[in-house]
Amino acid sequence: MTPHAAILQVVAAIPCGRVASYGQVALLAGLPRRARLVGKVLQDACDPDLPWHRVVNAAGRISPRGLDGSDELQRVLLEAEGVVFSASGRIDLRQFGWGTAS
Repeated sequence: MTPHAAILQVVAAIPCGRVASYGQVALLAGLPRRARLVGKVLQDACDPDLPWHRVVNAAGRISPRGLDGSDELQRVLLEAEGVVFSASGRIDLRQFGWGTAS
Protein backbone atom coordinates (compact mmCIF):
# COMPACT_ATOMS: atom_id res chain seq x y z
CA MET A 1 0.00 0.00 0.00
CA THR A 2 1.30 3.45 -0.86
CA PRO A 3 1.75 6.08 1.87
CA HIS A 4 -1.04 8.09 0.24
CA ALA A 5 -3.46 5.14 0.36
CA ALA A 6 -2.48 4.28 3.94
CA ILE A 7 -3.24 7.82 5.09
CA LEU A 8 -6.61 7.85 3.34
CA GLN A 9 -7.48 4.47 4.86
CA VAL A 10 -6.76 5.73 8.39
CA VAL A 11 -8.71 8.96 7.89
CA ALA A 12 -11.66 7.01 6.51
CA ALA A 13 -11.73 4.96 9.72
CA ILE A 14 -12.06 7.92 12.13
CA PRO A 15 -15.56 7.58 13.61
CA CYS A 16 -18.19 10.28 13.63
CA GLY A 17 -17.86 12.56 16.66
CA ARG A 18 -14.14 11.83 17.10
CA VAL A 19 -10.99 13.54 15.89
CA ALA A 20 -7.41 12.48 15.30
CA SER A 21 -4.28 14.57 15.03
CA TYR A 22 -2.19 14.72 11.88
CA GLY A 23 0.60 12.97 13.77
CA GLN A 24 -1.72 10.24 15.02
CA VAL A 25 -2.93 9.58 11.48
CA ALA A 26 0.67 9.39 10.26
CA LEU A 27 1.62 6.95 13.01
CA LEU A 28 -1.39 4.72 12.37
CA ALA A 29 -0.57 4.76 8.65
CA GLY A 30 2.92 3.48 9.45
CA LEU A 31 4.51 6.84 8.73
CA PRO A 32 5.76 8.20 12.07
CA ARG A 33 6.79 11.87 12.09
CA ARG A 34 5.10 12.48 8.73
CA ALA A 35 2.24 14.70 9.95
CA ARG A 36 2.92 17.24 7.20
CA LEU A 37 2.47 14.52 4.60
CA VAL A 38 -0.96 13.81 6.08
CA GLY A 39 -1.86 17.46 5.62
CA LYS A 40 -0.67 17.42 2.02
CA VAL A 41 -2.58 14.23 1.21
CA LEU A 42 -5.76 15.64 2.72
CA GLN A 43 -5.29 18.91 0.85
CA ASP A 44 -5.11 17.00 -2.44
CA ALA A 45 -7.86 14.47 -1.64
CA CYS A 46 -10.99 14.77 -3.74
CA ASP A 47 -13.20 12.03 -2.26
CA PRO A 48 -16.34 13.81 -0.99
CA ASP A 49 -16.99 10.95 1.46
CA LEU A 50 -13.58 11.21 3.15
CA PRO A 51 -14.02 12.64 6.68
CA TRP A 52 -11.06 15.04 6.33
CA HIS A 53 -12.69 17.38 8.84
CA ARG A 54 -11.96 14.90 11.65
CA VAL A 55 -8.22 15.61 11.48
CA VAL A 56 -6.95 18.45 13.67
CA ASN A 57 -3.58 19.54 14.98
CA ALA A 58 -1.96 18.11 18.11
CA ALA A 59 -3.26 21.01 20.21
CA GLY A 60 -6.85 20.10 19.33
CA ARG A 61 -7.28 23.05 17.01
CA ILE A 62 -8.22 23.45 13.39
CA SER A 63 -5.10 24.20 11.37
CA PRO A 64 -5.42 27.37 9.29
CA ARG A 65 -5.61 26.69 5.56
CA GLY A 66 -5.93 30.15 4.07
CA LEU A 67 -8.82 32.16 2.76
CA ASP A 68 -10.99 29.45 1.20
CA GLY A 69 -13.43 29.09 4.12
CA SER A 70 -12.55 25.47 4.88
CA ASP A 71 -11.54 26.34 8.46
CA GLU A 72 -15.08 27.45 9.30
CA LEU A 73 -16.56 24.53 7.33
CA GLN A 74 -14.43 22.11 9.34
CA ARG A 75 -15.71 23.56 12.60
CA VAL A 76 -19.34 23.43 11.41
CA LEU A 77 -18.96 19.79 10.32
CA LEU A 78 -17.37 18.78 13.62
CA GLU A 79 -19.99 20.60 15.69
CA ALA A 80 -22.72 18.85 13.68
CA GLU A 81 -21.17 15.56 14.85
CA GLY A 82 -21.29 16.69 18.49
CA VAL A 83 -17.66 17.77 18.86
CA VAL A 84 -17.45 20.70 21.28
CA PHE A 85 -14.98 23.57 21.00
CA SER A 86 -13.81 25.63 23.96
CA ALA A 87 -14.19 29.41 23.95
CA SER A 88 -10.63 29.59 22.58
CA GLY A 89 -11.43 27.21 19.71
CA ARG A 90 -9.85 24.08 21.11
CA ILE A 91 -11.19 20.51 21.15
CA ASP A 92 -10.60 18.43 24.27
CA LEU A 93 -8.69 15.49 22.81
CA ARG A 94 -9.22 13.46 25.98
CA GLN A 95 -12.95 13.61 25.35
CA PHE A 96 -13.20 13.68 21.55
CA GLY A 97 -9.92 12.10 20.47
CA TRP A 98 -10.13 8.87 18.55
CA GLY A 99 -8.96 5.99 20.70
CA THR A 100 -9.53 7.81 23.98
CA ALA A 101 -12.18 7.06 26.56
CA SER A 102 -14.98 9.56 26.85
